[in-house]
Amino acid sequence: MAFKLSHPTKKIQGAIHLTASKSESNRALIIQSLCKEQFEIQNIAIAQDTVSLVDILKNATNTNGIDTYDVGPAGTSMRFLTAYFSTLSGTRILTGSERMKQRPIGLLVDALKSLGATIEFTEKEGFPPLKIKGTILKGGEIEIDGNVSSQYISALLLISPMLQNGLVLKFKGEITSRPYINMTLKMMEEFRVYGQWQGNSISVSPQTYHKKSESDYSYKVDGDWSAASYWYSIAALSEEADFTIHGLKHPSLQGDAIVSEIYSFFGVKTEFIENGIRLTKTKVKDEHFGYNFSDCPDIAQTVAITAAGLGTPFYFNGLHTLKIKETDRLEALKSELAKFKINVNIPDNSSIEVKDNTIEPPTATIATFDDHRMAMAFAPLALKFENIVIEHPEVVKKSYPNFWNDLKSAGFIIEEINA
Repeated sequence: MAFKLSHPTKKIQGAIHLTASKSESNRALIIQSLCKEQFEIQNIAIAQDTVSLVDILKNATNTNGIDTYDVGPAGTSMRFLTAYFSTLSGTRILTGSERMKQRPIGLLVDALKSLGATIEFTEKEGFPPLKIKGTILKGGEIEIDGNVSSQYISALLLISPMLQNGLVLKFKGEITSRPYINMTLKMMEEFRVYGQWQGNSISVSPQTYHKKSESDYSYKVDGDWSAASYWYSIAALSEEADFTIHGLKHPSLQGDAIVSEIYSFFGVKTEFIENGIRLTKTKVKDEHFGYNFSDCPDIAQTVAITAAGLGTPFYFNGLHTLKIKETDRLEALKSELAKFKINVNIPDNSSIEVKDNTIEPPTATIATFDDHRMAMAFAPLALKFENIVIEHPEVVKKSYPNFWNDLKSAGFIIEEINA
C-alpha cells in the first residue's frame, strides 16, 4: 500500500490538537510501575510504542514460569524494560522486531550487570533478545560514554532510586541529547526523586517515588514537539500559513521544542498561545544553514527535508545516533533525497551535507524503511510537487497514528494506491 499526496491550494490554515509525547508517556509509565502509590496518567500517547508498553507493564508482574515480552520496533521500550525487568523478581525474555534485533544494547546490559543485574543474550552477543533474571540491584558507580543513546542513560536513571547504593553515572566525553536526560530527571523530581549533576556526572541516592499529596493528583503528558516539527516543515514549504496547534506547553521538558527556534530561519514565526502555538509564514533566510543536532536528533530528518525543499544548502552534525534508529537514517535520507536530484554527502557517521541544492520532481515513490519519521518528514514535500507517493504509510502509527487524518484536516488530499 502507498499514499499519493497533494495539496491544491498550497495554503495552510486551521487547527489541530497534537498527539501526546511518547517520550514523556513512556517515562511516566515506568515511574508509575515503580511508584508504590497509584496515580493516573492523563493525555497518554496513543502511539503504538506506548500502547505496547502499557500492555507489557500490565502483565509484567506475572512470575509464573519464563514469560516472553515483544516490544516490536519500540527502541525506548526495549531500553527502559531492560532496566526495569532487572529490578523485578522473576525471569523474563525481552525481544522485538527483526530490526530491533540488529540494534545494539550491549552497553546498557554491561552497565546493568556492573550494578548487579543478571542478563543473558539469547541469540547474538550484544543484541536482543535478552533473558533477564530480576533481583535487588546493589547499584554504585559506573562510567559510560556520553555519546551513547540518551535512552540508555534514562533507563538507568529511572531505576536508580531503587538501587541499594544508589547510582553515580560518570560520563566520558561529550554528552549527547542532554535535554532528554534532563527531561528524565525533571519527571523524576515530579515524583519526589532527586538527581544531581556534578560536573560530568549524575548522582541519585536511594529514594522512593511518591506522587504529590493531592487526592486527585494525576500526571498530564504534554503534546509531542517532535510531531510538531512536521507542521513546522509544512508551514515552511507552504505558500501561506496561519495554523494553530493545540496541546503544547511552553516552556517544555522536551528538547525537540527547539524546533520553534530552528524554523525561524526557514520563515516560520511561532506565537505561543494558551495551551498551544500559532504558526505563520514569513521570509526564508537566503543563506547556508548549519546546525548541531546532538541535543535533538529526532528532528534532523524533518529539517533536512525542509531545507532540501526550500533549496537551502546545509550541513548538519551530531547525528551519530541516527545510524542505529529504526533504519540507518543518514543512508535513508541520502537514498530518498536522490529521487529529487538532491546529492547528499555523508562525510562521516555523524554528519550530512548538501552543497548545491536545486530540488526537482521525484523520480520514484518514497521508501520509508519501516521508519515512521521517514514517512512524516517527506510528506510536506506534497506542497512543492504534485502527487508525492509514500510507501507503507502505516508506519506512522509508531508515534503519530493520527498524522494522515490531521493532514487531511489541513487540506491535503490523500489517495490510497497500490505500489
